[in-house]
Amino acid sequence: MADYLIRETFFRPDEAVAHEQTRIPAALYNGLQLLLRRSAGSAVFIPIRSMQYQAVVDREEVVFVDSHGGYAYQDGEGGRLIRIAWRPAVGRESISNPVNCEIVYYFRDMRETQTRLLGEIQPVIKQMLERQRSTGGPTPAPRVLPLRRPA
Repeated sequence: MADYLIRETFFRPDEAVAHEQTRIPAALYNGLQLLLRRSAGSAVFIPIRSMQYQAVVDREEVVFVDSHGGYAYQDGEGGRLIRIAWRPAVGRESISNPVNCEIVYYFRDMRETQTRLLGEIQPVIKQMLERQRSTGGPTPAPRVLPLRRPA
């Protein structure tokens, strides 16, 4: 069967509404890094279905987009708007230490959403890591299968 590549576009709003310094739990950060290292590409997409959000993890940050809102067009291309970004600090003394992280808010009144994201993403990461262990390899890239008409 042929593999399909789906291209996603995300737009970062011009200015951040607020910045916050915090710490994210070591287990969360370690899970994100492990998923990223095991992926075939340069980013990992994590669906947070309970909130209808999607996290996109790369080497420098984790961005969150709302799957139901915040769509924009620029230069003839459409894409989702980044709502929140996590920018973890580089380096720490122990893998069991929490990680300093800058939270960047691109929209107002997102602190409650940020708190929910912090709690909702952890079980999803755990589930993705368990799936990788059970299949013996990286999580395969998502595929879109064509619908077949009933005969």
